[in-house]
Amino acid sequence: MAVKRIDARPQAKLDVDDAIDYLLLEAGEGAALAFTDALQSALEQIAAFPASGSNRYAHQLGLPGLRVCPVKTYPYLVFYMARPDHIDVWRVLHAQRDIPEELAGP
Repeated sequence: MAVKRIDARPQAKLDVDDAIDYLLLEAGEGAALAFTDALQSALEQIAAFPASGSNRYAHQLGLPGLRVCPVKTYPYLVFYMARPDHIDVWRVLHAQRDIPEELAGP
């Protein structure tokens, strides 16, 4: 089994920063650190098993190859596409967001 490299798009990095900032403010440093650990676990899962994410939004949005993986114990979703040599992380969004609108971008 080949583990693929993770490449996060700039917007995905901003999403993670926003989530951490929110957790720091609302729940404290412990929650923010636990979120980063849970996110790292999700990314490791994706890197090892890229096809394990749901393709629900791929069909809904007409984006072939788009997959989503939840971050355990946190209401965040990692949106990504598996490429031949890496994982392209598009966004990391709170599950209560309007996902189609967020993925459509500005």
